[in-house]
Amino acid sequence: MFPRPAFVSTNGIDMAVYEAGSGPAVILLHGFPEIAFSWRHQLPALARAGFRAIAPDMRGYGRTTVSANVEDYCADNLIDDVCGLLDALELERAIFVGHDWGALLLWQMAMLRPARIEKLVILNIPHLPRSAEDPIALMRARFGDDYYIVNFQDSDEADVAFAGDVRSFIGKVMRRLPITREKFEAMPPQYRVVSLLRTLRSPKPSGSRLLDDAELDYYTDAFERSGFRGAIHWYRNWTRNWLRLEGVSQRIDIPTLFIGAVDDVLIAPHHIEAMKPLVSDLTIHMLEDCGHWSQQEKPAEVNRLIVDWLVQRR
Repeated sequence: MFPRPAFVSTNGIDMAVYEAGSGPAVILLHGFPEIAFSWRHQLPALARAGFRAIAPDMRGYGRTTVSANVEDYCADNLIDDVCGLLDALELERAIFVGHDWGALLLWQMAMLRPARIEKLVILNIPHLPRSAEDPIALMRARFGDDYYIVNFQDSDEADVAFAGDVRSFIGKVMRRLPITREKFEAMPPQYRVVSLLRTLRSPKPSGSRLLDDAELDYYTDAFERSGFRGAIHWYRNWTRNWLRLEGVSQRIDIPTLFIGAVDDVLIAPHHIEAMKPLVSDLTIHMLEDCGHWSQQEKPAEVNRLIVDWLVQRR
Protein backbone atom coordinates (compact mmCIF):
# COMPACT_ATOMS: atom_id res chain seq x y z
CA MET A 1 0.00 0.00 0.00
CA PHE A 2 1.30 3.48 -0.89
CA PRO A 3 1.85 5.59 2.25
CA ARG A 4 -0.40 8.48 3.19
CA PRO A 5 1.11 11.92 2.63
CA ALA A 6 2.41 14.32 5.21
CA PHE A 7 2.42 18.01 4.29
CA VAL A 8 5.40 20.34 4.52
CA SER A 9 5.13 24.11 4.06
CA THR A 10 8.23 25.37 2.30
CA ASN A 11 9.15 28.19 -0.09
CA GLY A 12 5.56 29.45 -0.17
CA ILE A 13 3.98 26.13 -1.12
CA ASP A 14 2.47 23.15 0.64
CA MET A 15 4.29 20.00 -0.46
CA ALA A 16 2.80 16.51 -0.17
CA VAL A 17 5.49 14.07 0.99
CA TYR A 18 5.30 10.26 1.09
CA GLU A 19 7.75 8.40 3.32
CA ALA A 20 8.76 4.85 4.23
CA GLY A 21 11.53 3.34 6.34
CA SER A 22 14.31 4.76 8.46
CA GLY A 23 18.03 5.27 8.02
CA PRO A 24 19.98 7.45 5.57
CA ALA A 25 17.58 9.68 3.65
CA VAL A 26 16.92 8.99 -0.04
CA ILE A 27 14.70 11.59 -1.73
CA LEU A 28 13.09 10.60 -5.04
CA LEU A 29 12.01 13.27 -7.52
CA HIS A 30 9.53 12.38 -10.26
CA GLY A 31 9.13 13.69 -13.79
CA PHE A 32 6.30 14.46 -16.24
CA PRO A 33 3.55 13.33 -16.25
CA GLU A 34 4.28 11.55 -13.01
CA ILE A 35 3.76 12.04 -9.28
CA ALA A 36 5.33 10.62 -6.13
CA PHE A 37 3.27 7.48 -6.81
CA SER A 38 5.60 6.68 -9.73
CA TRP A 39 8.09 5.58 -7.02
CA ARG A 40 5.62 3.08 -5.49
CA HIS A 41 7.98 0.18 -6.28
CA GLN A 42 11.08 1.94 -4.94
CA LEU A 43 9.86 3.26 -1.56
CA PRO A 44 9.29 -0.18 0.02
CA ALA A 45 12.46 -1.62 -1.55
CA LEU A 46 14.61 1.19 -0.15
CA ALA A 47 12.89 0.93 3.25
CA ARG A 48 13.62 -2.82 3.37
CA ALA A 49 17.27 -2.08 2.54
CA GLY A 50 17.62 0.23 5.54
CA PHE A 51 16.96 3.64 4.01
CA ARG A 52 14.49 6.41 4.75
CA ALA A 53 12.77 6.76 1.38
CA ILE A 54 10.99 10.08 0.74
CA ALA A 55 9.02 10.97 -2.40
CA PRO A 56 7.29 14.36 -2.75
CA ASP A 57 4.68 15.46 -5.24
CA MET A 58 6.61 18.30 -6.84
CA ARG A 59 5.32 21.86 -7.32
CA GLY A 60 2.31 21.83 -9.64
CA TYR A 61 1.62 18.12 -9.18
CA GLY A 62 -0.74 15.96 -7.16
CA ARG A 63 -1.51 17.36 -3.72
CA THR A 64 1.29 19.95 -3.76
CA THR A 65 0.45 23.61 -4.41
CA VAL A 66 -0.25 24.50 -8.06
CA SER A 67 1.00 28.04 -8.68
CA ALA A 68 -0.49 30.07 -11.52
CA ASN A 69 2.53 31.98 -12.83
CA VAL A 70 4.98 30.49 -15.31
CA GLU A 71 7.97 32.07 -13.55
CA ASP A 72 7.08 30.26 -10.33
CA TYR A 73 8.39 27.06 -11.94
CA CYS A 74 11.90 28.23 -12.82
CA ALA A 75 14.79 26.05 -11.68
CA ASP A 76 15.74 28.34 -8.80
CA ASN A 77 12.27 28.07 -7.26
CA LEU A 78 12.12 24.31 -7.77
CA ILE A 79 15.55 23.89 -6.18
CA ASP A 80 14.41 26.10 -3.30
CA ASP A 81 11.47 23.71 -2.86
CA VAL A 82 13.85 20.77 -2.55
CA CYS A 83 16.17 22.60 -0.16
CA GLY A 84 13.15 23.70 1.87
CA LEU A 85 12.08 20.06 2.09
CA LEU A 86 15.54 19.17 3.40
CA ASP A 87 15.27 21.94 5.99
CA ALA A 88 11.79 20.81 7.06
CA LEU A 89 13.10 17.27 7.51
CA GLU A 90 16.12 18.64 9.41
CA LEU A 91 18.54 17.22 6.86
CA GLU A 92 21.71 19.05 5.84
CA ARG A 93 21.89 16.92 2.70
CA ALA A 94 20.55 13.66 1.28
CA ILE A 95 20.94 11.05 -1.40
CA PHE A 96 18.76 12.03 -4.36
CA VAL A 97 17.14 9.92 -7.07
CA GLY A 98 15.56 11.61 -10.09
CA HIS A 99 13.74 10.54 -13.23
CA ASP A 100 12.83 12.64 -16.29
CA TRP A 101 12.28 16.24 -15.06
CA GLY A 102 13.36 15.10 -11.61
CA ALA A 103 16.68 14.15 -13.20
CA LEU A 104 16.99 17.47 -15.06
CA LEU A 105 16.27 19.37 -11.85
CA LEU A 106 18.88 17.40 -9.93
CA TRP A 107 21.55 18.08 -12.56
CA GLN A 108 20.76 21.80 -12.17
CA MET A 109 20.80 21.52 -8.38
CA ALA A 110 24.16 19.71 -8.57
CA MET A 111 25.58 22.74 -10.38
CA LEU A 112 23.90 25.41 -8.23
CA ARG A 113 23.55 23.81 -4.75
CA PRO A 114 25.94 20.84 -4.68
CA ALA A 115 26.46 20.96 -0.90
CA ARG A 116 22.88 19.70 -0.31
CA ILE A 117 23.45 16.50 -2.34
CA GLU A 118 25.36 13.54 -0.88
CA LYS A 119 24.99 11.18 -3.85
CA LEU A 120 23.02 11.18 -7.10
CA VAL A 121 21.07 8.41 -8.80
CA ILE A 122 19.79 9.55 -12.18
CA LEU A 123 17.32 7.66 -14.35
CA ASN A 124 17.21 8.10 -18.13
CA ILE A 125 18.19 11.77 -18.59
CA PRO A 126 21.96 12.39 -18.78
CA HIS A 127 23.79 15.58 -17.85
CA LEU A 128 23.88 17.51 -21.12
CA PRO A 129 26.43 20.24 -21.87
CA ARG A 130 24.88 23.71 -21.99
CA SER A 131 24.21 24.65 -25.62
CA ALA A 132 25.55 27.87 -27.11
CA GLU A 133 22.06 28.75 -28.42
CA ASP A 134 18.61 28.85 -26.84
CA PRO A 135 17.59 25.17 -26.64
CA ILE A 136 13.96 25.91 -27.51
CA ALA A 137 15.08 27.60 -30.74
CA LEU A 138 17.26 24.57 -31.48
CA MET A 139 14.37 22.16 -30.83
CA ARG A 140 12.04 24.21 -33.02
CA ALA A 141 14.52 24.23 -35.88
CA ARG A 142 15.23 20.50 -35.60
CA PHE A 143 11.83 19.02 -34.72
CA GLY A 144 9.26 21.65 -35.70
CA ASP A 145 6.27 23.11 -33.91
CA ASP A 146 4.57 19.76 -33.25
CA TYR A 147 7.39 18.56 -30.98
CA TYR A 148 5.83 18.43 -27.52
CA ILE A 149 8.33 20.71 -25.76
CA VAL A 150 8.01 23.33 -28.52
CA ASN A 151 4.22 23.01 -28.58
CA PHE A 152 4.13 23.66 -24.83
CA GLN A 153 5.81 27.06 -25.38
CA ASP A 154 3.32 28.30 -27.96
CA SER A 155 -0.12 27.84 -26.39
CA ASP A 156 -2.15 26.18 -23.64
CA GLU A 157 -3.56 23.67 -26.14
CA ALA A 158 -1.89 20.74 -24.40
CA ASP A 159 -2.87 21.91 -20.89
CA VAL A 160 -6.52 21.96 -21.90
CA ALA A 161 -6.50 18.77 -23.98
CA PHE A 162 -4.75 16.63 -21.36
CA ALA A 163 -7.01 17.89 -18.57
CA GLY A 164 -10.06 17.24 -20.74
CA ASP A 165 -9.43 13.49 -20.76
CA VAL A 166 -6.97 12.70 -18.00
CA ARG A 167 -7.52 8.96 -17.86
CA SER A 168 -7.08 8.54 -21.61
CA PHE A 169 -3.95 10.72 -21.69
CA ILE A 170 -2.20 8.93 -18.82
CA GLY A 171 -3.28 5.54 -20.15
CA LYS A 172 -1.85 6.28 -23.60
CA VAL A 173 1.41 7.89 -22.44
CA MET A 174 2.36 5.55 -19.60
CA ARG A 175 3.09 2.53 -21.76
CA ARG A 176 6.01 0.39 -22.85
CA LEU A 177 6.43 1.30 -26.52
CA PRO A 178 6.88 -1.56 -29.02
CA ILE A 179 9.95 -0.02 -30.61
CA THR A 180 13.67 -0.49 -30.23
CA ARG A 181 16.31 2.19 -30.60
CA GLU A 182 17.35 0.70 -33.97
CA LYS A 183 13.80 0.74 -35.33
CA PHE A 184 13.26 4.29 -34.07
CA GLU A 185 16.42 5.56 -35.78
CA ALA A 186 15.32 3.90 -39.04
CA MET A 187 11.96 5.73 -39.10
CA PRO A 188 11.46 8.75 -41.39
CA PRO A 189 12.24 12.00 -39.52
CA GLN A 190 8.61 13.16 -39.37
CA TYR A 191 7.68 10.02 -37.43
CA ARG A 192 10.44 10.54 -34.89
CA VAL A 193 8.93 13.79 -33.60
CA VAL A 194 7.36 13.09 -30.20
CA SER A 195 3.92 14.75 -30.10
CA LEU A 196 1.92 14.11 -26.94
CA LEU A 197 -1.15 15.72 -28.49
CA ARG A 198 -0.94 13.21 -31.32
CA THR A 199 -0.58 10.44 -28.75
CA LEU A 200 -3.72 11.60 -26.95
CA ARG A 201 -5.71 11.77 -30.18
CA SER A 202 -4.63 8.39 -31.51
CA PRO A 203 -7.62 5.99 -31.53
CA LYS A 204 -5.56 3.06 -30.27
CA PRO A 205 -2.62 3.28 -27.85
CA SER A 206 0.71 1.75 -28.78
CA GLY A 207 2.56 -0.84 -26.78
CA SER A 208 1.72 -2.49 -23.48
CA ARG A 209 0.21 -0.79 -20.46
CA LEU A 210 2.35 -0.13 -17.39
CA LEU A 211 -0.50 0.70 -15.01
CA ASP A 212 -3.22 -1.63 -13.82
CA ASP A 213 -6.72 -0.22 -13.32
CA ALA A 214 -6.14 0.79 -9.69
CA GLU A 215 -2.84 2.51 -10.53
CA LEU A 216 -4.43 4.33 -13.45
CA ASP A 217 -7.20 5.46 -11.09
CA TYR A 218 -4.57 6.88 -8.72
CA TYR A 219 -2.86 8.86 -11.50
CA THR A 220 -6.20 10.03 -12.87
CA ASP A 221 -7.41 11.28 -9.49
CA ALA A 222 -4.13 13.14 -8.95
CA PHE A 223 -4.18 14.98 -12.29
CA GLU A 224 -7.90 15.69 -12.11
CA ARG A 225 -7.04 17.48 -8.86
CA SER A 226 -4.02 19.40 -10.12
CA GLY A 227 -4.59 19.73 -13.85
CA PHE A 228 -1.55 19.92 -16.13
CA ARG A 229 -0.85 23.64 -16.32
CA GLY A 230 1.62 23.75 -13.43
CA ALA A 231 3.41 20.64 -14.67
CA ILE A 232 3.74 22.07 -18.19
CA HIS A 233 4.99 25.40 -16.77
CA TRP A 234 8.22 23.53 -15.91
CA TYR A 235 8.83 23.28 -19.68
CA ARG A 236 7.97 26.95 -20.21
CA ASN A 237 11.03 27.87 -18.14
CA TRP A 238 13.46 25.98 -20.36
CA THR A 239 14.96 29.15 -21.86
CA ARG A 240 14.97 30.94 -18.49
CA ASN A 241 16.85 28.03 -16.92
CA TRP A 242 19.33 27.99 -19.81
CA LEU A 243 20.03 31.70 -19.27
CA ARG A 244 20.43 31.10 -15.53
CA LEU A 245 23.27 28.64 -16.14
CA GLU A 246 25.36 31.01 -18.27
CA GLY A 247 28.86 31.05 -16.81
CA VAL A 248 28.10 28.26 -14.31
CA SER A 249 30.55 25.36 -14.30
CA GLN A 250 29.00 22.26 -15.86
CA ARG A 251 31.28 19.89 -13.94
CA ILE A 252 29.63 17.58 -11.38
CA ASP A 253 31.86 16.17 -8.61
CA ILE A 254 29.14 14.29 -6.73
CA PRO A 255 29.23 10.45 -6.80
CA THR A 256 26.65 9.55 -9.44
CA LEU A 257 24.91 6.41 -10.64
CA PHE A 258 23.29 6.83 -14.06
CA ILE A 259 20.68 4.23 -15.05
CA GLY A 260 19.85 4.56 -18.73
CA ALA A 261 17.47 2.62 -20.95
CA VAL A 262 18.57 1.29 -24.32
CA ASP A 263 15.16 1.83 -25.92
CA ASP A 264 14.37 5.26 -24.48
CA VAL A 265 13.72 7.08 -27.75
CA LEU A 266 14.17 10.49 -26.11
CA ILE A 267 17.85 9.80 -25.41
CA ALA A 268 20.45 8.79 -27.98
CA PRO A 269 23.80 7.11 -27.20
CA HIS A 270 25.72 10.29 -28.05
CA HIS A 271 23.86 12.12 -25.25
CA ILE A 272 25.25 9.65 -22.73
CA GLU A 273 28.75 9.92 -24.21
CA ALA A 274 28.59 13.71 -23.89
CA MET A 275 27.90 13.36 -20.16
CA LYS A 276 31.02 11.36 -19.35
CA PRO A 277 33.59 14.21 -19.30
CA LEU A 278 31.28 16.33 -17.14
CA VAL A 279 30.75 13.95 -14.19
CA SER A 280 33.95 13.02 -12.37
CA ASP A 281 32.63 10.04 -10.35
CA LEU A 282 30.20 8.29 -12.69
CA THR A 283 28.85 4.74 -12.83
CA ILE A 284 26.63 3.83 -15.81
CA HIS A 285 24.20 0.93 -16.18
CA MET A 286 22.01 0.52 -19.26
CA LEU A 287 18.71 -1.36 -18.98
CA GLU A 288 18.01 -3.67 -21.89
CA ASP A 289 14.48 -3.95 -23.32
CA CYS A 290 13.39 -0.83 -21.45
CA GLY A 291 11.94 2.50 -22.53
CA HIS A 292 11.50 5.85 -20.82
CA TRP A 293 9.52 4.84 -17.70
CA SER A 294 12.38 2.85 -16.17
CA GLN A 295 11.33 2.66 -12.52
CA GLN A 296 7.87 1.47 -13.59
CA GLU A 297 8.94 -0.74 -16.50
CA LYS A 298 11.80 -2.55 -14.73
CA PRO A 299 11.18 -1.95 -11.01
CA ALA A 300 13.02 -4.99 -9.66
CA GLU A 301 16.14 -4.31 -11.73
CA VAL A 302 16.10 -0.58 -10.95
CA ASN A 303 15.68 -1.32 -7.23
CA ARG A 304 18.58 -3.77 -7.26
CA LEU A 305 20.88 -1.35 -9.08
CA ILE A 306 20.06 1.53 -6.72
CA VAL A 307 20.34 -0.46 -3.50
CA ASP A 308 23.51 -2.30 -4.54
CA TRP A 309 25.25 0.93 -5.53
CA LEU A 310 24.17 2.79 -2.39
CA VAL A 311 25.31 -0.06 -0.14
CA GLN A 312 28.60 -0.33 -2.03
CA ARG A 313 29.20 3.42 -1.76
CA ARG A 314 28.06 3.68 1.86
